[in-house]
Amino acid sequence: MNHSPAPESTAPLRVAGARGRWTLLATVLGSGVVLLGSTVTNVALPRIGQDFDADLDVLQWTVNAYMLTLAGLILLGGSLGDRFGRRRVFVLGLVWFAVASLLCGLAPDTTTLIAARALQGVGGALLTPGSLAIIEASFHPDDRPRAIGLWSGFGGIGAALGPFLGGWLVDGPGWRWTFVLSAVPALLCVPVALRHVPESVGAPRKEATGAADRRRVGFDVTGAVLGALALALVTYALTEARDGGSVAVAAAVGGVVAGAAFLRVERRGSDPMMPPAIFSSRQFTAVNVITLCVYAGTGGFFFLTALHLQIVVGYPALAAGAAMLPNTVLMLLFSSHAGMLAQRLGPRVPLTVGPLVCGAGMLLMLRVGPDTSYLHDILPALLVMGTGMVVMVAPLTVTLLASVDTSNAGLASGINNAAARAAGLVSVAALPLLVGMGPEAYRSDAAFDASFGRAMPLCAGLLAVGASVAFLTLRRSAAAPRPSHGHTHGWLMEPPLVSRFTRHQVVD
Repeated sequence: MNHSPAPESTAPLRVAGARGRWTLLATVLGSGVVLLGSTVTNVALPRIGQDFDADLDVLQWTVNAYMLTLAGLILLGGSLGDRFGRRRVFVLGLVWFAVASLLCGLAPDTTTLIAARALQGVGGALLTPGSLAIIEASFHPDDRPRAIGLWSGFGGIGAALGPFLGGWLVDGPGWRWTFVLSAVPALLCVPVALRHVPESVGAPRKEATGAADRRRVGFDVTGAVLGALALALVTYALTEARDGGSVAVAAAVGGVVAGAAFLRVERRGSDPMMPPAIFSSRQFTAVNVITLCVYAGTGGFFFLTALHLQIVVGYPALAAGAAMLPNTVLMLLFSSHAGMLAQRLGPRVPLTVGPLVCGAGMLLMLRVGPDTSYLHDILPALLVMGTGMVVMVAPLTVTLLASVDTSNAGLASGINNAAARAAGLVSVAALPLLVGMGPEAYRSDAAFDASFGRAMPLCAGLLAVGASVAFLTLRRSAAAPRPSHGHTHGWLMEPPLVSRFTRHQVVD
């Protein structure tokens, strides 16, 4: 028997209403645990290495296994929500993420830890696209900007607290509790989502009718698998290349082959997750090249700096996590103003100046060594870098959304978010190789300090390349205004997502 939904279950939510507040809480917690998974682990890496007596490549894989599955599957995660229901996939992601986090905390060896981190990233890929899509599908149009602003702002606060809480746990009960920290809010969020969050699916195409056509909403498993496989093989080749051997060479070749197969599938597929036609926009292509450069540089910076502050400067994990707070605070306070500035002045100036300023902050980190003063050496470098990130991150998103039609805004945002994560992934894998950081480097403050000194100019150079691309390719004219309310945030590791669909079907 078919039952018509109750009016209150299908009516658009209001921020002031109880169900609206519960839905906001669920989506904030959902996106927050994914941010925690990205931020709390870096400060725990030295202690993980000591406990397992592990080499540097284990620390790299502890970070990269998570980023690999998250970057490789995030577009598929959004498509699964659009097809099967965003709440359903969101809840699945919460449970998956929580179980994987607990497995990380209980891992008896490094192989189990790395495998559990990869599973954690799969959960993150299911969670991340759905959190914002649920808000856009569920809230009344008059309340949607405020709801997105609250979601983004609280998410930024979570990103700011992540390293601080992670450091406190590492210095206290131990690094395993950093993963429990990620699992608890995910589990608490499940009953809230099941009880209060309305279900929705992506609207079918204009020419599609009937239930059968719902299956056509962006579902590209083959492309997702090939993309993730290409990333995995390239990452493995870079991480293991210092030892040489035929296995690393075979992985590199396999990564190139898988990448070529991915591009072929995307060109010929009926509903590709990354349709080549979207790259016909010169500005969209340029923004993604800039994203690759910028997030490769910043991803390598944050990975190495969290280690440098503990290994070389001698900070405990809590102090190392707290030391990074100025970057996030600056993003929270000023990123929305930078986004509006890009709309008025155009993208070329902020996306040229921002990466250069950010790179200058990285070069200032070369002064940081043993017995360094936080106020005179570390803080100025982080403030300069944070200023550069404020200038460039929000304008990058504004310019990206202005480079495509409104109907493709969510798809463009997803591609850009995946590109940023993939860039950070490759950077963490490649930088130790490029600067000659041996497997025992993190056990010697002198060896790590020397490698860090070689790495910072490379990171700054990547940002300089991004600035050059912006100056040479972006238009001087102002970016077209686009209704978007997700630019106020403190997310350092990736740009914010925008929902793929502007039309939705509420099904409960």
